Amino acid sequence: MAHNLPIEGFRRILGDKGITIEQDDIAPWLNDWRGHYQGAAAAILSPATTKELAACVRLAAEHGIPLVPQGGNTSMVGGATPPADGSALILSLRRMNSIRAIDTSANQAVCEAGVILSVLHDAAEAAGRRFPLSLGAKGSATIGGLISTNAGGTQVLRHGTMRGLVDGIEAVLPDGSIYEGLAPLKKDNRGYDLKQLLIGAEGTLGIVTAATLKLVPAITHSATAWFGLGSPHDALALLRALEARLGPIIEGFEVMAAEPVGYVIEHVPNTRAPLAQLAPWNALIEFDLSNSGEGGRAQLEAALGDLMTDDTIQIHDAVIAQNEAQARDFWRIRETIPEAERAAGFPIAFDISVPINAMPDFMLSAAEACTARFAGTTATSYGHLGDGNVHFHVRAPADIADRSGWLKTSGEEIRHYVHDLVVAAGGSISAEHGIGQSKRAELGRLSSPARIMALRAIKAALDPHGIMNPGKLIPLASEA
Repeated sequence: MAHNLPIEGFRRILGDKGITIEQDDIAPWLNDWRGHYQGAAAAILSPATTKELAACVRLAAEHGIPLVPQGGNTSMVGGATPPADGSALILSLRRMNSIRAIDTSANQAVCEAGVILSVLHDAAEAAGRRFPLSLGAKGSATIGGLISTNAGGTQVLRHGTMRGLVDGIEAVLPDGSIYEGLAPLKKDNRGYDLKQLLIGAEGTLGIVTAATLKLVPAITHSATAWFGLGSPHDALALLRALEARLGPIIEGFEVMAAEPVGYVIEHVPNTRAPLAQLAPWNALIEFDLSNSGEGGRAQLEAALGDLMTDDTIQIHDAVIAQNEAQARDFWRIRETIPEAERAAGFPIAFDISVPINAMPDFMLSAAEACTARFAGTTATSYGHLGDGNVHFHVRAPADIADRSGWLKTSGEEIRHYVHDLVVAAGGSISAEHGIGQSKRAELGRLSSPARIMALRAIKAALDPHGIMNPGKLIPLASEA
């Protein structure tokens, strides 16, 4: 545990409400989202303003105390868990939860880092706008964490990741200085783009305190369709055909193998298949018809009807949701796949990406390669076809009684094997969850010397004493 902490110094900055030292109160924030990592910390610092946060960082820097920034603690890779040795303090952003402004004329919102994503969604909706990024943890994930991991989600096809949705950033750097970059400048050629450097840095270069975010008009009319298809290649052909016929109205395009959809129907209560027969592959498509006029839905139905007779795409069946409740049911199938996968068997989950045109081949070949290499396993995938993000799962053989033991003995070999396949396909071992602790060694093993050199050089330049979120993202010397 950390010793000789300037607790009273932090208390003078934050007041009694801003510091937590009781271990029972700290305990819920020491575990990661998946339960893979257990940390320790002598205190949680909870500033209410950027100035308070900056003062805490300055004091921590003076004493060489590492800080682990934490928002909703929803990291899937152990990125917000403090070290197990208790050497770091948790720096919570949860009190910095104000939406400072919503400007409908500029289509922008200025939010502090602790704002929960669903709260921003509601505020934007009340103003007749929306923030076009959504994910399963929207009820607990915070804006600062989403920026720090460059989060994606189901709407990346049309609106991009957080990199494309952040117009400006305010952050505290490792020396306690405040980077004031909230101004939403379209053109700014003053050298390195510090905003983009901080996005996706996982808190290793500084702490995001606020951001200027892009808003888009609210959807007034939409349509949701479910297609049963012969292969992921047919899904990509369908996507390209819809883009050519309908223009940029596709809000989301999810592709799913039959197995994960079947697991949902089997294991998640009150779900049922959208089509009479489950197809080998399935596509869930969301259309924004807000600007399509009165005939928008008829035009969509006509286009889909034409595609049903296109003999270059193997379409088994299709249905358009008749109301919002049915559309939610379709999306519930997609959103509960992780839950259903866990119920069906002990999965090793991968969040990976490959070039979009390579995604259909990868989804098929990687599953075939894994089941051939690791006897008795099964492998399936689903993902965001429009951005190349594959959620790939390898499950333990059905006759394995001790699945946690199997994970310990076989998990690392399977992870290495799948990641090797990803790199061979020109892809990335982390599509939208970040590197954190869990993928740090793999990043070191699989990255080029140039990438590792650049990561370490940037980290050393901005955080020479290594106090910003230690042990995350940057591979150790032994791992590269």
